[in-house]
Amino acid sequence: MQNSGIRRARTVDELTAAGPLFDGPAVPEWSARFLLTPGHHLFLAYEDDEAVGFVSGVETIHPDKGVEMFLYELSVAEAYRRRGIGRSLVEALARERGCYGMWVGVDTDNAPALATYRGAGGRDGGGCSVVEWSFV
Repeated sequence: MQNSGIRRARTVDELTAAGPLFDGPAVPEWSARFLLTPGHHLFLAYEDDEAVGFVSGVETIHPDKGVEMFLYELSVAEAYRRRGIGRSLVEALARERGCYGMWVGVDTDNAPALATYRGAGGRDGGGCSVVEWSFV
């Protein structure tokens, strides 16, 4: 295995080992389903064989627009922040599928996330409202 770098997640074991980077533990059944679902992408950043960051995205396609990437989540372990890992993960996701564009929803007061996204070439798209539904 390569010691450092960014690689696409391909196994449930990779996702469960990266569990501390997620909001909660990676559930093996959900991880397997994620990996098998077309259009779902997750890249892991490694330092010395340890997962230190990830980015996930969902590819969307529309009849009149083509393929676009929705950046779903980005996380870098605290001890590895401010080293360009987040920017590299975002760039890897953007290049993966040759999408015409990519977008992410981010809280306007999340300065670290905004700096990462802007550093990776993103720009503010203007005002936006988020409408949510909960079915639980």
